[in-house]
Amino acid sequence: MIIAEIAGLASLGACLGAAIAAIGAGIGIGKIGGAAMEAIARQPESSGDIRSNMIVIAALIEGVALFAVIVCVLALFI
Repeated sequence: MIIAEIAGLASLGACLGAAIAAIGAGIGIGKIGGAAMEAIARQPESSGDIRSNMIVIAALIEGVALFAVIVCVLALFI
């Protein structure tokens, strides 16, 4: 009986962890996009460099979020 309750809480914690990771990634990428658009509006001649840096940073954030979600899924099934 106690093991079933612990398993239920573990699955709840894994789901909450995955949700927080996804929300955090969305907020981070949104801030990057907004800052990049402001920077391009201020200096249009450097839009290529800003855009490429934005894509690299967004990919790094997505990678970290993916790792967090995978860890939560592993915690759910193990």
